[in-house]
Amino acid sequence: MDELVERFSKLDSCTVSDALDRLGLRGATLGIRPMWPCPRICGRAVTVKLKPQAAAAPKRHLGTEAIAAAQAGEVLVMELSGRTDVPGWGGLLSLAAQVKGLAGIVIDGACRDIDDSAEVGFPVFAKAVVPITARGRVVQDSVNQEIAFAGTQVHPGDLVVADGSGVIIVARDSAEEVIAAAEEIAAREAAMSKALRDGMSIVEVLEKGGYESMLDKGPAA
Repeated sequence: MDELVERFSKLDSCTVSDALDRLGLRGATLGIRPMWPCPRICGRAVTVKLKPQAAAAPKRHLGTEAIAAAQAGEVLVMELSGRTDVPGWGGLLSLAAQVKGLAGIVIDGACRDIDDSAEVGFPVFAKAVVPITARGRVVQDSVNQEIAFAGTQVHPGDLVVADGSGVIIVARDSAEEVIAAAEEIAAREAAMSKALRDGMSIVEVLEKGGYESMLDKGPAA
């Protein structure tokens, strides 16, 4: 695990989203949630873009090339244009990805076979689950190219953090700046949590901790 992935893996999506807000950066996505009680995942992005199938049948099943290209610990990020009427992922793909050691997949759209994914322990974050097949409906368009994902642009090697609150994309070029801000926010929130457990009132904790100013740009309050 590279250093940045290790540091981001210790933080939840809300803290990373707060850091993006402080820095005026995009990357927080909406509407994508764990499809079973998945553990938090964090890793570098391997991107996949799907498109509607034309007349010709695909030479390869969608997702297989991305799994083959990905390294252990990486996260597949799939563009499906927000569609919830057709899946971009299924059980055999989850098994193959789990065997290879991938961290999980986040999909801007639907998946299927979620019971199979849960059984093998492969984290799947998506917009919906449907029972129908992707065959004859969508095919793979590209792997490891820039994609549009739930309102943000994603490039191969960007950082992905996903948990019960949602999915965050951190551009690789700004990752150092974001992790520094996120770790500072996390430390301040940890201090507030300790104060609450020690008996301080929530009003006093948030006022003394400067909660409302935590996202202000510049040095911490």
